[in-house]
Amino acid sequence: MGLIRFRLLLAVLVAALVWLVWRELRPRIPAADPPALLMQVRQLQQLATVRYTLQKIVGIREPKLPVGEESILLIMQATVEAGVDLTGLQERDIVTRDGTLFLRLPRGRILNVIVDDKETKVWDRQKTWWAPWIPYSLDLEQRARLAGREAIEKAAADMGIAGQAERNAESSIKALLALAGIRNVVVTFGGS
Repeated sequence: MGLIRFRLLLAVLVAALVWLVWRELRPRIPAADPPALLMQVRQLQQLATVRYTLQKIVGIREPKLPVGEESILLIMQATVEAGVDLTGLQERDIVTRDGTLFLRLPRGRILNVIVDDKETKVWDRQKTWWAPWIPYSLDLEQRARLAGREAIEKAAADMGIAGQAERNAESSIKALLALAGIRNVVVTFGGS
């Protein structure tokens, strides 16, 4: 009976010692301080989380006076970056409650459209053959480029780039906060 008591007492002491050592050596989870987190997240500024490369063919026709027309066919390539703009975050967008960090981020949006001039080419440019005295328009190519940029931006939006940017931003922010020891994070969109 004495040996059983001794072993039981020894087991309780070993368990208590293991618990105390574990408590002292476990990673410390910092308290989520909303103003400090706000400052850190704002420093990210624009968080670009998705990038699409798109190509569009743009055609423009311009009537000439008194007769004829000029046309251009442009093949345009651009990179579209989307993400969230974190510069407008407010303190009310970061709340801690019951050990959980609630973070409200702005909606995902297109941040940049970068036209690749090396891959953008005028495929065809013509004017009416029976009106050779009509000069080429100096700004027709520029207008085609602007139309192409708008078409690429619209195509990216139609493909769901903003939603993909939000999903990627959520996982990136959660991973970043996990590195800081903050594991319970709920991210919503529609803030600031």
